[in-house]
Amino acid sequence: MSGGVDSAVAAVLMKEAGHDVIGVTLVLWKDEAEEEKRWQDRSCCKVGLARHVAKMLEIPHVTVDAQSQFQSEIIDDFCDTYLVGQTPNPCVRCNALIKFEQLLSVAKEHGADFIATGHYAKITHQETGGYSLSTGLDEKKDQSYFLYRLTQDQLARTAFPLGGMNKESVYKKALSLGLPYEEILESQEICFVNQKNYGEFLTENRPESVIPGNIVTESGDVVGTHKGVAFHTVGQRRGLNVAMGERVYVTRLDVVKNEVVLGDPEQLLQRELAADRVIWGGWGVPSFPVSVEAKIRYRSTPKLATLIEADAETFRIVFDEPERGVSPGQSVVLYQGNTVIGGGVIRPK
Repeated sequence: MSGGVDSAVAAVLMKEAGHDVIGVTLVLWKDEAEEEKRWQDRSCCKVGLARHVAKMLEIPHVTVDAQSQFQSEIIDDFCDTYLVGQTPNPCVRCNALIKFEQLLSVAKEHGADFIATGHYAKITHQETGGYSLSTGLDEKKDQSYFLYRLTQDQLARTAFPLGGMNKESVYKKALSLGLPYEEILESQEICFVNQKNYGEFLTENRPESVIPGNIVTESGDVVGTHKGVAFHTVGQRRGLNVAMGERVYVTRLDVVKNEVVLGDPEQLLQRELAADRVIWGGWGVPSFPVSVEAKIRYRSTPKLATLIEADAETFRIVFDEPERGVSPGQSVVLYQGNTVIGGGVIRPK
């Protein structure tokens, strides 16, 4: 129970289904400067609200301090990934390495059979014995992209009560039960950055990221300066502070030369990509070549592609049409229909 409306309603639905429910809140991040923050702050572990909702539902509530592991696995990786000129995806890592791992550990301690969360996704037990992850009913809220790294063991012991609901229905359910849904705002995507932008957070946590260098064109002409490669991402257009008489974008980051390279929109187009640190779904490594839909960021539309290479740890795809803004360090998730067949971390070209 994060303190948000989704996890609150998930707890209600599990209780209504006849299960014995224990509310668990993971304390992942605490900014000492915001110790007195109001409930409405958009963070992922609003303990006070979660405890309040658990009391309303008349269920036990426990908190688990996971800050140390969150620091080492998520925050340090977040900062270090930017330092090497890539764009991290902390929510994907957090779900697999922190949230579900910790929750399953708590479930074992309390003798619980499985865990339930407020994510918008579905889990199917296949006839072959494996488990597959698929998209939730609400396409706008679907979170399968963030959950693709869940293992078969994690999927086997997880339930997503909201997978067949849309957000409007969840709000109506919360209202009918008298839950304080107007105060339980949705968590922001990067909880630990909170009211800061990532640049400020990176400066505070990795001062060595501030290394001024040149902004150059693809042909090598110097057109400006930057305060550090880590503060830019592939596809960025705003905040470059250069005047070139046309729209330009960050096309790549050269950490060795400490350069931010700019180009026109066409230079952002990429026909294929490779991924490593791959997690495959319940069917295992697929035969190839095979048609898939590839999603390269949470808010993007899956694009038609062909899986041309695959093994246990890597894969390569070719898009039917060149794709723009492929960012190394981000996740690419492969779908067939509504089912996630696998995903991995985009490698630099």
